Amino acid sequence: MRQITRLGLAALLSTCAVQAADAQYYDAPRRGYYEERPAYDERPVYPRRSERPGPARPVGLNCDAVQQGLSGPQPYSCPLPGPRPLGARCFCDMPIASFSQPQTAVGRVVP
Repeated sequence: MRQITRLGLAALLSTCAVQAADAQYYDAPRRGYYEERPAYDERPVYPRRSERPGPARPVGLNCDAVQQGLSGPQPYSCPLPGPRPLGARCFCDMPIASFSQPQTAVGRVVP
């Protein structure tokens, strides 16, 4: 009798576990998400220069900034979270001292 109760309890628990996993929220795929990309041979050929896409802009991953310190201008470089166009404005949080808040310095994107 005890074994039947244990088997019943195990069956009930496994049924509940399966139902919980089955009730996951499902979001339908976006339109065009699963469409196949054209094969390499099917891609457009650009016979004339005027039809080619423009050249990619050079990008950088670092920001060079200059902050006015006690002893004059101090250069500082910080990494950017992703590629940005060269020469664009960027901001670095420069640590002035270990006990103070960092100050924001304006700089330019460099390679």
